[in-house]
Amino acid sequence: SIQNAYNLVNRSFEVNLAEVCEREQVSLLPYSPLAQGYLTGKYDHGARPQGSRTQLFNRGQRYETPGAAEAQLEYNELARSFGLEPALFANAYVSSRPFVTSNIVGATTLSQLDMALSSVDVTWTEEMQKAVDAIHQRVGNPCP
Repeated sequence: SIQNAYNLVNRSFEVNLAEVCEREQVSLLPYSPLAQGYLTGKYDHGARPQGSRTQLFNRGQRYETPGAAEAQLEYNELARSFGLEPALFANAYVSSRPFVTSNIVGATTLSQLDMALSSVDVTWTEEMQKAVDAIHQRVGNPCP
């Protein structure tokens, strides 16, 4: 397998490596499916919760590029429109990709781990995929 960051706002793997990996029968073992927490909703509208990773370390520059906040908010709102927590939706998206065999999740709390694990129970629908693709057509890869 190959390990690359892969999530709703960083789909560079699809452009650069997916075809080669498929041909060579190498799967993706993605990390950062939640874009360092930006696809959980906790940073929506510029929020910096006390004790959060960005408040403590400010290492999320990859996910603070021009247009990133708007794209992240749009994906988070899309998740809610399907009745799902943004983190659950983002993990389910990554796990639903045919080139992904497993998903490297990061969790600080047991409830975060439970949510990450429960994403395998989400049935990724064609309606969800069309909605994600529509956003991707507009915003592209804001966080490569």
